[in-house]
Amino acid sequence: MGTRERRTDVQRLYGDLLAQVSAVMFAADPIGINFGSNTDEYDPEASTIIPRLRVCHSSQDVQAVVHEEFVAWFDLEPDEPVEKYAGPAEEIWGLWQLYLTFHSPA
Repeated sequence: MGTRERRTDVQRLYGDLLAQVSAVMFAADPIGINFGSNTDEYDPEASTIIPRLRVCHSSQDVQAVVHEEFVAWFDLEPDEPVEKYAGPAEEIWGLWQLYLTFHSPA
């Protein structure tokens, strides 16, 4: 599945969560690609992070996922400091918990 198709599927399944997670990463800009007007720049990464949130149990788990995805997407060294993803991971974890509140089966 291509990047665009994956993004469409994630948006269909998770709605606004894609834009919210992308916005968190755009604001934190751990890779330095925020040029002000390219607000969808982190959509591809968000589309691979969100499906993995189902197995996360804490913001530390999210931090590991975000780190792994950024290493893969941006061809970074695996020893890239995981700590730089702590802030975005906390916010993404909060968004995920809110999402689950409204979308979990009764």
